[in-house]
This record gives sequence, structure tokens and C-alpha cells, in this order.
Amino acid sequence: MLIVIIILGGCQKNSDRFFSYKDTFASKNDLGITLSESSFFADDLVVLADDDYGIDDDYVKSEAALLFDITNKEALYAKNPYEKLYPASLTKLMTALITLQRGELDDTVTISSNAINIPVPGAKMCGFKEGDAITLETLLNCLLIYSGNDASIAIAEHISGSEEEFVKLMNSEAKKLGAVHTNFTNSHGLHDENHYTTAYDLYLIFNELIQYDTFINIISKDSYTASYMDKDGNNKESTFRTTNLYLRNQVESPENIQIVGGKTGVTSRAGNCLILLLKDGNNNQYISLVLKASNSDELYSDMSSLFSIINE
Repeated sequence: MLIVIIILGGCQKNSDRFFSYKDTFASKNDLGITLSESSFFADDLVVLADDDYGIDDDYVKSEAALLFDITNKEALYAKNPYEKLYPASLTKLMTALITLQRGELDDTVTISSNAINIPVPGAKMCGFKEGDAITLETLLNCLLIYSGNDASIAIAEHISGSEEEFVKLMNSEAKKLGAVHTNFTNSHGLHDENHYTTAYDLYLIFNELIQYDTFINIISKDSYTASYMDKDGNNKESTFRTTNLYLRNQVESPENIQIVGGKTGVTSRAGNCLILLLKDGNNNQYISLVLKASNSDELYSDMSSLFSIINE
């Protein structure tokens, strides 16, 4: 059994930080689950030791970041990996995971009034109308590529009958993955004080998702054209561009590194967030993550700084 003791660094914020993942197993009754260190710290996971993070907190300006070599199971950089933060639309990673686990992608989903009437000003929407008939696969593409909040709710309602029931699945699956410092209250990531996660938890979720070829295929696209029918049976098409500026060639990609794809997120409280799957020239794979950058420029600058570690 691999036993890892995580020492809590002085650079962390006491009010927003959790105990170590090892300590979490002692409180399994509070979580309502049973986990063992041997099952959580699996051979296919990158596990942080006490000297794997906090060594250079000024390397990136954002609140939290990590870079993991997932081929060789090595942590290359981690800043505040266990700090409680808001995930914004990185929440949709868990929505996607539940969809791939439990959904039938060729199912037809009927868009509800609830899905299109999100009471949050400025919420990103695909523009679907009540009664539109759209396949689950199309909604999954819209969810991950364009980050449509209406797509997220439509998926949740189709799989679980209501968003509230779907959120229960999200939290249950998060705990199964070991993401025990995460709590979801919705399927999309629009702000809620009780909706939070950590950088390491997001790594665990993303690491599970990249086991699905469908997920890899979707996040690698720079755009997607959704074909569907409106309530009167008329054919409709809408094209959505990715929110990932690397894939849109609006931010220069790093030398010798292939950006496979990823997921963005942004709210006023979560800041700008981005998680990516990368490959180097030797076909080694990496997961890089930046949370709570103050703006888009800082987000991509910090992410590019992480890339430089690979090229060292």
C-alpha cells in the first residue's frame, strides 16, 4: 500500500484549504462513502508528495495551477492544489462524465423551458428554443466546445429527470473518483457559494474523462455544427466555435507540444480557468490546469509558462 503524507504549506489560505487527502479517509462517515488509500492512490494516478508543490508560488500568477506528466505519473508543478475554489464551467467536465457513463448518445432530448430560462444575466447559451429536439451527442458537443449552459441543463434533465437529481449523481461520482473536496450544486458551474472544488479534484475528474475516446474527439475540435429539429419539425443548424483560444489560433501554441484539447471556464468569482490535455514529441501525455486567473491574458500566459517546464 502506498502511503502518502501531504504536508500543508504555509503559503495556503487557512480559511479556504482542506486537510490532506490521506486525512480524508479517516472521516469517511462524514462523506458517506468508504475509500481506502490503496484504492484511491491507484497506480494510474499522479500522487503529490509534500515536496511536489508550493516550491515556486510565483511561477504563475493565478491562484492555483498544476502540470502532471500522466504518462510517467509525475507531478511537474503544483500551486495550491488543495485550495477550495470555484470551478466555473469546468463543472461541465463532471456533467460530461456522467453523460458518457450513463447516457445513450443517440437519444433525442427535448429542450425544456427550464433549460432555456436560466436566471443569471450573461449566462452563455447555445440559443436553443423550448421544444427543440436534439440528440444527446449533439448536446455533449455543445456543452464541451461552446460551454452552453442550456445544453448542460437539458442533459441533466434527460438523464436524471431533473437537474437536482443529476447533481446527486455528480457528487456521488466525484467521491468515487477520490474528488472528496468537491461539492456540486448545479450541472453548469454558474456561481453558487456551495459549489466548489480543488485543482487536484479537477485533475482526478479530467483524468477519468480522457479514458473516453468520444471525449478526446470532442475537445479536440475547433468548432462544431449542431443539426437538430425545432418543435415544428423544421431542420435547424447552428455552428459553435470552441472557447479554447489555443485551438482557435488566437494564442500561440507552444513549440514541440501538441494541445489535444480541454475545457475553459469563467465567472466573476471563479476567475478565468482552463484545463488541457497535452502531448510532447515523444508522445508523453500531460494534464495542465490553471484556476482563478485574473483575466484571459493572465490565464494563457500562466498556461504557457507551464508548457515551458515540459520543454526544459
